[in-house]
Amino acid sequence: MASSEALAAVAPYASSLTRDVESVARDLESYADLLRKWQRIQNLVSRETLTELWTRHMADSLQTLSRITEKDSNFIDLGSGGGFPAIPLATALKGRAHYLLVEPTQRKVSFLRTVARELGLDAKVDSRRIEQIDPRETFVPDVITSRALANLETLCGMMLPFFGPNTRAILHKGREHVEEIEQASTRFAFNVLVTRSDTDPNGVLLELSNLSRKDR
Repeated sequence: MASSEALAAVAPYASSLTRDVESVARDLESYADLLRKWQRIQNLVSRETLTELWTRHMADSLQTLSRITEKDSNFIDLGSGGGFPAIPLATALKGRAHYLLVEPTQRKVSFLRTVARELGLDAKVDSRRIEQIDPRETFVPDVITSRALANLETLCGMMLPFFGPNTRAILHKGREHVEEIEQASTRFAFNVLVTRSDTDPNGVLLELSNLSRKDR
């Protein structure tokens, strides 16, 4: 049986899962075990937050499910790092989600591929830098995710080549999100929905749609 920590992180999103809470929680525990093992040789997450893995990382990632619809099946995650939020989301939506994880650091790539293989996820890891990927090589995503990668203006430039007419980006941001939106708006046009984080009193989820570059 899954631990109480794992069940507590997963249970609030039971209605969004493609499997039962227990199965998802057990898979996420396997992911957590792999992360702790690999953390000894590769800094996958901040060491200071490792003791808060379920509240700081797992639950924070899973809250993205509140902004995902039943029609969303193709996902791209930029700067995947240790796998948040992509691995928890791909696990929660196993059997439906097709994920492309973009991460150029080779040891992190090896870790992500190991996790995807051992959990049986439909997830491919691309080891190139984001700007090196030709969007024509991949699918048009329903959703782009990213967490702790770059400021919003930089992210908009990274995401734009992958955006289709119905693509949305769901991004984890902190207390500077208002300033980031204002700065990004000088170069890019977009619609944005701001949702308060369930796990961080200073955090938000930004949901961007209709992204385009403004004419200079």
